[in-house]
Amino acid sequence: MTATVQPVVDKSSTKRMTMAVAMNSALDLAMDRDDSVILLGEDIADPAGGVFKVTKGLSTKYGTGRVRATPISETAIIGAAVGAALAGMRPVAEIMFMDFVTVCLDQITNHAAKLRYMSGGHSSVPLTIRTTVGEQRFGAQHTQSLETWFMHTPGIKVVMPSNPIDAKGLLASCIADGDPCLYIENISLAYSQKDEVPVGEYFTPLGEAAVTRAGRDVTVITYGPAVHTAVAAAEVLAGEGIEVEVVDLRTLMPLDMDTVLASTSRTGRALIVHDAHTFLGPGAEIAAQIANDLFGELKAPVRRLGAGFSPAPYAPSGLDFHPTADGVAAAIRNIVDY
Repeated sequence: MTATVQPVVDKSSTKRMTMAVAMNSALDLAMDRDDSVILLGEDIADPAGGVFKVTKGLSTKYGTGRVRATPISETAIIGAAVGAALAGMRPVAEIMFMDFVTVCLDQITNHAAKLRYMSGGHSSVPLTIRTTVGEQRFGAQHTQSLETWFMHTPGIKVVMPSNPIDAKGLLASCIADGDPCLYIENISLAYSQKDEVPVGEYFTPLGEAAVTRAGRDVTVITYGPAVHTAVAAAEVLAGEGIEVEVVDLRTLMPLDMDTVLASTSRTGRALIVHDAHTFLGPGAEIAAQIANDLFGELKAPVRRLGAGFSPAPYAPSGLDFHPTADGVAAAIRNIVDY
């Protein structure tokens, strides 16, 4: 796989959208194109349109037979979605917060992710699970970034967009994929991030990272909201003469290590930044692969920066639990000065 720069789209065929509206557009176009695409989840039908309004208007347009508001039962949502996928549908199931996937973990990891393998390729599960990672002030049970659990499970793809264009493109690609996909949305980005997004169908390839910012001195590997943290730090460091390259993974499984290694080989230095816990987080595997493959080329040890190893605090005094731009900048200075 090779790195791609974020696409420059034809502004005449775009509209300025938030990430939430971009995801709604992806769902709308997929449902319009394919009658087998159905939605399941708590409060996703109108007038609610989902707790974060991502499905707003879709039950009015396509009917409650295809946009099913479910009971508050994650096991019922995922169980029904797995069955529907096996029966030839393309369900998009919403689990309101990522913390709640713990309730239906068996159905995701032991059923959806393994049925193609266990059937010798005869049964596929084209299921997309949408879920959200909350802002830190949502507290310990509505904030956890659990993507590492699913990266460790063969058979399921894992994605987390950082911008509205990829929010639409990655969701469209997940829905079209023949295997289960976990699509992770960040609440803090859903309405704060706006961009010119293609109005028509748009697909971001799964398993392909993007170079968000070019640089020569150090590579920052990141995804989701931490992309913006890294770019903010890079802009500050540019004034100090340190040029930072930012790689947005976009897809966590399959992991585009080719792009990561190519960038790190150019700069000789690497920092992995994410909102998941530093301890055994995604950065641990990425750092290990970089150290293994580029040991003789590195100018400094590979560093990782993530959340502290504790439940996320609710109190405002704990709002530096996730990496900050200042923290990222300080880590980069240490790497460059090594």
